[in-house]
Amino acid sequence: MKPYLLKAGKWLLNALLPRACPHCGLDLHYLENRPLCPACAAALEPPPALSCRVCGLPLAGGGASCPDCRGRRGGALALARSAFVFNPQLRSLVHALKYRGREDLALWLAGEMAAALRRLPELAPYNFCAAVPLHPAKLRARGFNQARLLAAELAPAAGLFHLDGAARRVRDTPSQTSLTKKERQANMAGAFAADKPELVKGRNVLLIDDVATTLATLESLAGEFKKAGARSVAAFTLAREP
Repeated sequence: MKPYLLKAGKWLLNALLPRACPHCGLDLHYLENRPLCPACAAALEPPPALSCRVCGLPLAGGGASCPDCRGRRGGALALARSAFVFNPQLRSLVHALKYRGREDLALWLAGEMAAALRRLPELAPYNFCAAVPLHPAKLRARGFNQARLLAAELAPAAGLFHLDGAARRVRDTPSQTSLTKKERQANMAGAFAADKPELVKGRNVLLIDDVATTLATLESLAGEFKKAGARSVAAFTLAREP
């Protein structure tokens, strides 16, 4: 298609279905490919250089590791990294994806994750990815699993093999939002099952999710993959709670 026809088509589509920034509500220019306005897009924050070398938690006071990871041994999750800090602009995007049915956002967000992944050489050995599964009841209510959407778009963009269906959620766990770290760990105990161990056995697997907070969910799933024979399990999320 000729460039001027493509441009005219975008203008017409925007006139019929105008788009707005999910965070500030500003109308988006018809040639803007990003889902955020320029100011909100510029406000997205990559994790700072001062972050825990194990779990990726931003460290305001510096240091190599956070208090939880200092001296940590034996965890199923080898390390965790994120593409962005979970700031207000990104929170609006994630909420639009999860709670307002904006499945179309997954493509752009996964593209940003792929760009961030290329800047993380410590995750280079992980050639296989698997999404954190939702419980069937929650999947029916939402209609889709946002982590699976991200993993499906990230895999071809980053040259990963997507292990779709490698695990399932066997317990419909209560929301983690108001729980402490210890409560979250207890809440996630036995929440997953690796139904297809042949998919993960002997492989370095990268777990994909939208937001990491205490890593309790990711640690629980990593434990199941390790029991199934995975060589190493790491995590890569769109966002990390600061």
